[in-house]
Amino acid sequence: MRCSNAFGIAFVLFVAAISTAAAHSIKELDRQLGDKEKYFQPIDKEAPGFELQDADGRLVRLADFRNKVVVFHFIYTNCPDFCPLHAELIAEIQGTVNQSPMKERVQFISVTTDPRHDTAGVMRGYGPVHGLDPVNWVFLSSAPGRPEDTTRSLAERFGHKFTMGDDGYQLHGVVTHVIARDSRWRANFHG
Repeated sequence: MRCSNAFGIAFVLFVAAISTAAAHSIKELDRQLGDKEKYFQPIDKEAPGFELQDADGRLVRLADFRNKVVVFHFIYTNCPDFCPLHAELIAEIQGTVNQSPMKERVQFISVTTDPRHDTAGVMRGYGPVHGLDPVNWVFLSSAPGRPEDTTRSLAERFGHKFTMGDDGYQLHGVVTHVIARDSRWRANFHG
């Protein structure tokens, strides 16, 4: 999978646009990106907050990344198809961002929807396997004492579901969320 596809180009352009002072309106940006990427969905509302835990046990909140563009998605490590491909696409986009001055302005976040299986050790091993750079990427799970479905509930607050199947796999779509530096949820990229 190459970042040179329409999704990757549109995504990087969008992140660049919202990481600097807004020179265009959201409507103008929507029109520009819509012409290039049919899976772009503009949004303009407060992003759902969260308090989750990283693989080292530190509590992480969305508010911790205020003044950064947050590229946010949900996965689970046992996923046999979409999640690994999604993580690798995010890694390619991250690689493009990290070769630019935007590196310090963008935070990539993966959230597991299977905290029972995706333990700290599993989470630590996931990034290197898929090419994610820990300098501005973190993998999050439910904090101790929180219900197991906390992250799936968060996914629902972002507009999609990870539904447990009888076979242990989760049925889900692929969505990348973009949250602007002011903690406003600005876009979804589907597919």
